[in-house]
Amino acid sequence: MQKIDHPIPPVYDRNSRILILGSFPSVKSREQGFFYGHKQNRFWKVTAGVFGQPVPETIEEKRKFLLEQHIAVWDVIASCEIEGSSDASIRSVVPNDLSGILKTADIRQIFCNGGKSFELYGKYLLPVTGREAVKLPSTSPANAAASLEVLLQKWKIIKESEA
Repeated sequence: MQKIDHPIPPVYDRNSRILILGSFPSVKSREQGFFYGHKQNRFWKVTAGVFGQPVPETIEEKRKFLLEQHIAVWDVIASCEIEGSSDASIRSVVPNDLSGILKTADIRQIFCNGGKSFELYGKYLLPVTGREAVKLPSTSPANAAASLEVLLQKWKIIKESEA
């Protein structure tokens, strides 16, 4: 078990309306220095599909896509002990401070990408923010039970909430 500090800064600006929170970056994301870096993670396919946009490929394209769609992205955890990329192994959680995002941007809805993110948000951040989050099915390859079609159907709420 290894204690790791979150290496990726949040993506947001004052126009962000939606905040999507993961749990903690995967090994691949930590290596790349950006969110949802594992090739099998469907986050970029799903969000691009919801907004009718081409799937961004580079980090710069991904950052631009998020900001153009008024999406802020970060994770619930600032540091933790974790084995590889396994959410189930997460221990010794130190939560991120969302106040910078919430003070700067007009966040209208907070979404959690998966059950672990939602569970940790409820435990550590809901008492601080006082803002309920919506649990979405995980885009992780570990959530193989959810097809791309199911994810697109469930995730379209992010576009509806932004309007």
